[in-house]
Amino acid sequence: MYGTHFRIYQEDHLLLEKLLAYKVEDREQADRLGLSLRKGMLLIGPTGCGKTSLIALLRLFRPQDECYRVMSCREVSFEFHKDGYEVIRRYSQGIVWSPTRKPGACCFDDLGAASSLKHYGNSCNVMGEILLSRYDLFVTQGVKTHLTTNLTSSEIEKTYGNSVR
Repeated sequence: MYGTHFRIYQEDHLLLEKLLAYKVEDREQADRLGLSLRKGMLLIGPTGCGKTSLIALLRLFRPQDECYRVMSCREVSFEFHKDGYEVIRRYSQGIVWSPTRKPGACCFDDLGAASSLKHYGNSCNVMGEILLSRYDLFVTQGVKTHLTTNLTSSEIEKTYGNSVR
């Protein structure tokens, strides 16, 4: 999928074990590794370490169970600049790409790559608002949200607030 230059290093094996246990919902392995299968994933690492590649690869395992789309946070923010607050509703509910028109899981890639944008002079922390709404969706319906970022938890809090952190 990524060519011959793509490598999986020994130091990444535990992470891959956790990601695969999560994706195939292996409860025994998840318990052993201290994972919650009920929650979404948060992959944190430096730029270029392969977070986005791993999320895309995970979609190949049991694709019938969970259909989620990987969306760039920058793309979502640019959509807001163009289409306004409808974008927040669209991604908060996650029904844009759901074949059943029910809220579905999604992965927002590279949280922190886009800052507050304006739509007709109204400034908004787009991803912060979407993530808060997605949390409400998780609490009420169990809908998962996955994220990749190179921000630390304190940087997430500074940018998006304590509630998002």
